[in-house]
Amino acid sequence: MTKLSVNINKIAVIRNSRGGNLPDVIKAAQDIERFGAQGITVHPRPDGRHIRYDDVRNLKQILSTEFNIEGNPIDSFTDLVLEVVPTQVTLVPDAHDAITSNAGWNTVKYRDFLREKVAQFKEKGIRVSVFVDPIVEMVEGAAECGADRIELYTEAFASGYPKDKWAAINSYAEAAEVAREIGLGVNAGHDLNLDNLKYFVTEIPFVDEVSIGHALISDALYLGLEITVQMYLKQLK
Repeated sequence: MTKLSVNINKIAVIRNSRGGNLPDVIKAAQDIERFGAQGITVHPRPDGRHIRYDDVRNLKQILSTEFNIEGNPIDSFTDLVLEVVPTQVTLVPDAHDAITSNAGWNTVKYRDFLREKVAQFKEKGIRVSVFVDPIVEMVEGAAECGADRIELYTEAFASGYPKDKWAAINSYAEAAEVAREIGLGVNAGHDLNLDNLKYFVTEIPFVDEVSIGHALISDALYLGLEITVQMYLKQLK
């Protein structure tokens, strides 16, 4: 079964909009674990507009499932991850002012940089995933950087799914198969939701983990957090 890692950034957005500690990000993470999710994902950004660096430190103390920290490995992010030592770090090439992640790494152009960063994290025993578009060359480049896994950036799949689901999944299936052949684990994330998730993992059944935040937290506004987590887990069975 593909593991579900819930990105809790949006919970922190609501908290930060009013100040104080409502909703409580730490309690929400513990509840999500209790409801059955196999991991928690956070994506701290330098401006602290949602998850803050202190949240990351506090979460490390209480989580019992896999902890995935994703972000652009600038110096401050690198230092934080090396301090906290999560289960996994996912390297994402987002600009400091990006609203959300919008592209995968060019693992050929940035090979030397990524190789250095991957080595730093792996030396601490942290599993390293590299965020890539579904392009075989970029998958192969991630392996050459020393990554353990790739995370497929699934926005293009999600946007194309309503019109032609086979056309939408085709490049992802090819990239994932290449990853498997060369020994990389496969994660996926971005715009996966209750409509398209089951098809994605049915067509690529060896996906190790999906990271889902925006859609899941949005669904939870209507359905409740516990029911929503259970519904997403059902799609993965």
